[in-house]
Amino acid sequence: MNILVINSGSSSIKYKLFNMPKRALLNKGAIEHIGEKGSKIKNHRMGLKQVLSKVRSVDAVGHRVVHGEEKFTKPVLIKDSVIKEIRKSCAIAPLHNPANLAGIMACKELLPGVKQVAVFDTAFHQSMPDRAYIYGLPYELYLKFGIRKYGFHGTSHEYVAHEAARMLGKPIKKLKLITCHLGNGCSIAAVDRGKSIDTSMGFTPLEGLVMGTRCGDIDPALVGYIMNKKKIGLKEADYLLNHESGLKGISGISNDMRVLEAKSRQGDKRAMLATDIFIYRIKKYIGAYISVLSGCDALIFTAGIGENQRGIRLKITKGIFSHLRKAPKVLVIPTDEELMIAIKAYQLVKN
Repeated sequence: MNILVINSGSSSIKYKLFNMPKRALLNKGAIEHIGEKGSKIKNHRMGLKQVLSKVRSVDAVGHRVVHGEEKFTKPVLIKDSVIKEIRKSCAIAPLHNPANLAGIMACKELLPGVKQVAVFDTAFHQSMPDRAYIYGLPYELYLKFGIRKYGFHGTSHEYVAHEAARMLGKPIKKLKLITCHLGNGCSIAAVDRGKSIDTSMGFTPLEGLVMGTRCGDIDPALVGYIMNKKKIGLKEADYLLNHESGLKGISGISNDMRVLEAKSRQGDKRAMLATDIFIYRIKKYIGAYISVLSGCDALIFTAGIGENQRGIRLKITKGIFSHLRKAPKVLVIPTDEELMIAIKAYQLVKN
């Protein structure tokens, strides 16, 4: 069975075609600059039409959908009621869900009769206990508006956790794992016997670690204070926290850790500070999750920084296990979210 995996962004469509269950990658690529000035590809329908001209024999489609709130705890076959719920979730994920939905609607039109599956970034973290996902706010805000920690990068965390179990030669149900997805966006998850029991990202991807351009954890009272001092509104404050902060904001140079490492070696103090803060925050979360898990069998690094920057990994792990009787294995596992989506789509469609 050939599964086409679609990751639809606001101005792009990334795709991979897998033959399942062999997990053979048949084709991959990306259509970019959708809807941008000067682009010949005006919308996602046109983009998907171009994708379909490059692939053949699609038996099912797996879609990445960023936010499923509490409604979706596992992959689902896409039907009108599912589309309606994804559209509702656009209010909580305005940067991602509308683009994901555009890809779904384009596939529905261009591939009539072909089964489509939605795989949600948030689903893996729905196994968190309430003590991990409820905020210290009036409980009615959770009941009325669904305000809680959701977590993201779930497909990546789940994939590398299962790969770690395979590499260690042990059943995942016997392992305590900490998975670190470190790229421009960063998150860490505590995975107990295959289930996510806590994660660093929250209601939105802004919570948690210092990231490329996101601030991560801050005192919430700072938002109003900054707005007052800078004389800006909510929209400008949101942009500052999501796009002008993190490594970019601290260093004043770049959100690219490769650039910051090079500048640090040249003695740039703010590049060094940004790198130190990045590493410190990760070590804090790892330490916390070792405590939450009551131990750790393996610490896993994945994504751009996690996979490729050995110096950062060494600084993160230096001395972090000195208090443990037995240090966990440290694994570097390339993530493959598209393959995970293909596996889940195949399992659902074949049944």
